[in-house]
Amino acid sequence: ANPAGEVAISSEQKVYDVVLKQAALVKDQRRKIDKPDMVVPGTLLREAYDRCGEVCAEYAKTFYLGTLLMTPERRRAIWAIYVWCRRTDELVDGPNASHITPSALDRWETRLEDLFAGRPYDMFDAALSDTVSRFPVDIQPFKDMIEGMRMDLKKSRYNNFDELYLYCYYVAGTVGLMSVPVMGIAPESLATTESVYNAALALGIANQLTNILRDVGEDARRGRIYLPQDELAQAGLSDEDVFNGKVTDKWRNFMKKQIKRARMFFEEAEKGVTELSQASRWPVWASLLLYRQILDEIEANDYNNFTKRAYVSKVKKLAALPVAYGRSLI
Repeated sequence: ANPAGEVAISSEQKVYDVVLKQAALVKDQRRKIDKPDMVVPGTLLREAYDRCGEVCAEYAKTFYLGTLLMTPERRRAIWAIYVWCRRTDELVDGPNASHITPSALDRWETRLEDLFAGRPYDMFDAALSDTVSRFPVDIQPFKDMIEGMRMDLKKSRYNNFDELYLYCYYVAGTVGLMSVPVMGIAPESLATTESVYNAALALGIANQLTNILRDVGEDARRGRIYLPQDELAQAGLSDEDVFNGKVTDKWRNFMKKQIKRARMFFEEAEKGVTELSQASRWPVWASLLLYRQILDEIEANDYNNFTKRAYVSKVKKLAALPVAYGRSLI
């Protein structure tokens, strides 16, 4: 409780409220079979979805390959969601990021509300507008992702993991909540809807934590540290140590704990992947297995994420695809 006598609500509780709301939207569809392929009214919408697919193929090749196994309607919908997320992320990380202001993000949110109301601005908006009219997707995760972009404009430090968790939810956990209604839960699944959404949320958190650990040096050069300040202090480290970029035993021990936490979220995510519709599992398994390997590469680099960027080689990526496919069949 704070001095005013009010009970403090943790970030996880705030996020769980969003999970419950989204899960409630899909409970009625738990045992319905896939709808038939959509009838596209005119060529413009078809072209919009095709263009979304091209963007996905260009920037997320492995994930794109996995989507090809999905039903045509679900495949197009996932492409539309991917493109919106990418465009939103590029507002603060893209080539024009230095010119982005809070008011620009406010306009982007208004535009989001318009497309949910069936008033798209361009062809990419039109694809997402059609998607949200066909699937039980709530607007809140989309709004929350924009809130994560706002955080990037005004916040460059995180006092503890509770604060960092909320940021990871905003910028990545939201993607899982957007995607599950489209990917669908297997009709034979006995898992609760909420548990599947929690697993999807965990995958987003795990992926973002992995991004953060991979990009420590790159973020530091921009004056940003996405690491819990209290845990840095407990490890005997400071912001200066991060900016200096020297790998020490203190840093190695700190990184081991951060990697362990990320892997825990990946393990939580695995529980939900098997509950998705079979045709939707492969891209999710591929994403999970490949992203988790980045943590292995950080270890292989002796925890030097200051000057070495951990990446998964093309050979390892190709080797992971049949493994992901095999798991999708289980």
